[in-house]
Amino acid sequence: MHTTAHRVVIIGGGFAGLNVAKGLKRAPAEVVMLDRRNHHVFQPLLYQVATGALSPANISAPLRAVLSGQPNATVLMEEVVDFDVANRAVLTKGRSIPYDTLVVAAGAGTSYFGHDEWAAHAPPLKNIEDAIEIRRRVLNAFEQAERESDPERVREWLTFVVVGGGPTGLELAGALCEISRFTLCKEFRRIDPTQARVILVEAAPRVLPPYPEDLSAKARQALEEMGAEVRTGWAVEEIRSGAVALKRGDECETLLARTILWGAGVKASPLGKKLAAAAGAETDRGGRVVVTSDCSLPGHPEIFVLGDLAHFKGADGQPLPGLAPVAMQQGHYVAARIAARLKGRELKPFKYFDKGSMATIGRRAAVAQMGRLHLSGTVAWLAWLFIHLMYIVSFGNRVLVLIQWGWSYFTRGRSARLITGRWEAEGQAPPTPAASSRRLHAVVA
Repeated sequence: MHTTAHRVVIIGGGFAGLNVAKGLKRAPAEVVMLDRRNHHVFQPLLYQVATGALSPANISAPLRAVLSGQPNATVLMEEVVDFDVANRAVLTKGRSIPYDTLVVAAGAGTSYFGHDEWAAHAPPLKNIEDAIEIRRRVLNAFEQAERESDPERVREWLTFVVVGGGPTGLELAGALCEISRFTLCKEFRRIDPTQARVILVEAAPRVLPPYPEDLSAKARQALEEMGAEVRTGWAVEEIRSGAVALKRGDECETLLARTILWGAGVKASPLGKKLAAAAGAETDRGGRVVVTSDCSLPGHPEIFVLGDLAHFKGADGQPLPGLAPVAMQQGHYVAARIAARLKGRELKPFKYFDKGSMATIGRRAAVAQMGRLHLSGTVAWLAWLFIHLMYIVSFGNRVLVLIQWGWSYFTRGRSARLITGRWEAEGQAPPTPAASSRRLHAVVA
């Protein structure tokens, strides 16, 4: 039941939502957080789970544990399906949850640019489940190559295509190079993992398009020095099982690869359009909800939209990017604004302080833009390590990640190389014991 205290309902336990909840710890309000999952995920390090460097628990924290010391906060595992703005209620599967102030920070999903059928062949990297599936596919590729006797099939299994030349794509491609060149180089007997082919495909003329040209060039150089092939200016025409069709002008090419990873498009949560329809707000082409200077909806000061779901114009007139620092700063601001409003005060409009952008490629290889300062190589990599370590929510996880990183740095090992879920090759059923014995005899022979 709705208590007499001012109720703040927060949808989404990501960077924005969690910072709002924590920022209201001492406010005279009841805080209710709704999320489909019971945990917060540090998304910038998902690629390390996907490539076996970290375990899922290293970059995740149960929402209840994070807010356990906050008596005014309640966490509910709920999936929001719609909004009743007139009656100030959030509609979930089976019930209606009233609010006095609503904060919608549902994040973003993956866009396949109108080709959702590609998702079955090229998984994205947006959550823990995606990371585990990518890890399974990557490690399984080496295992299947070890079982093959046909050189062409071996080459297909040892070819990895990463679509998207943004930070996620570079991180995945760099990690795949490190896995094949160092981590697995001595663990197989029939194949040579160092001969694995890692191909990064980007439709734009250069990788990291939003970054300055000099940093884009350095990022590409670092990736190529690690052994990756970088294809810029190539657009994906089709993705099917075992193949990617590319096009550049009148030139076409098909890459045969059994492992294809998607690190390209982003689209806002479908809740954005539902909220806009219910509140009479606008959305942009990406589905983000257009908000005012204080992150609220026009005509609805009680509703805030934050993070990847918000279309907030920055100082240059362009919408702020979907980055963790943006979400965190908006979360801090909205918490302060709600607390001030409960005391009868108002705050100045939100202003984003751009601390810069970073992208890591691999061991001692990264690029960073901090205002006019452009960094690359070891210095940028160390800055990336420090900042990402400090942003992890749980102190215990920070310690674990630091230990794991230290071990990986000195040994080049990846301790979380577990294949979970379906193990067999595509199109094959698990063999009977007799068939398994015959197959092993054939492979060894």
